[in-house]
Amino acid sequence: MASKAATVAVDFSRIYSSLGLGKETISALQAFRKRHSDAQLANGQYSQQPTTVDFAHYRSVLKNKAVVDELEKAFKDFKPVTYDVDSHVKAIESFESKAVSKAKETEAKIDVELKELQATLANIEEARPFDQLTAGDIGAAHPKIFETVETMLKKGKWTVPGYKEKFGDLNLM
Repeated sequence: MASKAATVAVDFSRIYSSLGLGKETISALQAFRKRHSDAQLANGQYSQQPTTVDFAHYRSVLKNKAVVDELEKAFKDFKPVTYDVDSHVKAIESFESKAVSKAKETEAKIDVELKELQATLANIEEARPFDQLTAGDIGAAHPKIFETVETMLKKGKWTVPGYKEKFGDLNLM
């Protein structure tokens, strides 16, 4: 009876929205809840039906009494088979624990990546516009550029290799 009270107290629509579940997950959960309620309804209907068989009634109706005697003997000798589901339960529990640990690892990775993305976004928002940058700012960000320019000046090279091939020669003479 306590499970019915707990089921009534759960607000599934709030759970779906607060967990941010996908459409497929929500539809699968709703289908599972429907199957569960259908199973409970069928169980309630079948539990109210009588479970005994009136063999005396069948003996009075049928001419072949041997069939009824054979069925009664088979009914009395019937023992339902029991299955050991402990191994399945243990496998499910181990899978569940692995899934939870993987989910926690994924959560930690996502949190780190999210922090990095927020830092990158903050850098982008704080950065000066491109048209306000100076050569000194670019050189401070990439010192290799200044080194390359200095070596070119020391060697007396005044043109950038590959520039004419890419952009053409603008000299008119």
